[in-house]
Amino acid sequence: MATDLQGDGHDAATGADRIARVEAFGAAAQVRRLLAVGRRGLPLGYDADTGQFAQTVRRSDGPGGRPRPEGASLRYAAMAALGLSRLDASQQRAVLGGTTAAELARATGVLAREQDDPGAVALAAWAVAETAGTIDTALFSRLGATISSGRPLETVTVSWIVTAAVAAGGELLAMGEAMSARLLAAQGAEGIYPHVVPATAQNRWRRHVGSFADQVYPIQALARMSRASGDAALLRAADATASRLCELQGPDGQWWWHYDARTGDVVERYPVYSVHQHAMAPMVLFDLVEAGGTDHTSEIVRGLRWLEDHPEVDEPLVADAAGLIWRKAGRRERAKAVRRLSAVTTAIRPGMHLPGLDRVFPASRVDHECRPYELGWLLYAWLPARGVTA
Repeated sequence: MATDLQGDGHDAATGADRIARVEAFGAAAQVRRLLAVGRRGLPLGYDADTGQFAQTVRRSDGPGGRPRPEGASLRYAAMAALGLSRLDASQQRAVLGGTTAAELARATGVLAREQDDPGAVALAAWAVAETAGTIDTALFSRLGATISSGRPLETVTVSWIVTAAVAAGGELLAMGEAMSARLLAAQGAEGIYPHVVPATAQNRWRRHVGSFADQVYPIQALARMSRASGDAALLRAADATASRLCELQGPDGQWWWHYDARTGDVVERYPVYSVHQHAMAPMVLFDLVEAGGTDHTSEIVRGLRWLEDHPEVDEPLVADAAGLIWRKAGRRERAKAVRRLSAVTTAIRPGMHLPGLDRVFPASRVDHECRPYELGWLLYAWLPARGVTA
């Protein structure tokens, strides 16, 4: 198995055998097809002149029909750098107009030093440590100041700080341990996390709700932290969240969207995001088993199959020719109406849902956009680590 040396030399999940794991379930060909789509699609979201990745790439219905990039995102640039680091150097340069993933990560780190978004700072610190093999002390200093302030943080940000600290290693593992303790304190009895730590920082209607992202990034962070520190309690916490998500997985492999941190139940199922199915669930569940946790390969494969056989919508979600995977299948609703209603009803009484929502707001709409981080995480989830590049 290949060894990935990060920061001062701590092992990280390598992903060396991930495609082999799903080959026994007949899913390897699908994964290879998706990876080919990811390699074709990432250049569509990259601007070689500015060195930035777009916020999204959207289908164009105009003449020529070429997908169009919109906006810019430092978070997504850091995620793309991590994903592209799993390609060989020539493939990285082909996507990035001559530069490498490590160079992209370092440039993203410089920009992140001026960001007010601690999530972007944490992701950039992680990307620099893992892809360039160096520690950006300015970024970790900013994270230290954020932690010391005691301000509430998004669960995903706390998780990314832990993962960045593990990637850096050395004395920064203490930062990872402190933020792991914050995650453990926020975890519900069924293993589910709220959106913000502490949950009381949010209003009464939202404080019990955590998204799929709020669950998977803690799994990854605690699995890696357990691997680095040998703390079995962290692995048990990661295992608990993963087991609950898998218990709740939909009948067609759907990873649902919103959960109740108090009860461990689903608050709202839709939208179902493609990136959860092809990248985020595989990424963290493989991290979990590689850290010594439970093997959820069968659930990973069920999630993958939803991309091909999704009862909610008829049209394909994988646009091979365009090099994109459409973002989600969601309800026909305005202003996230069902999510808001379900948050309120379940805040009043756990498990309470208004009848008829599926009939009035059917989940039959495809969102024809694809965000660069989605394809970056696709590469990161499935391809083995290559170590540090120049």
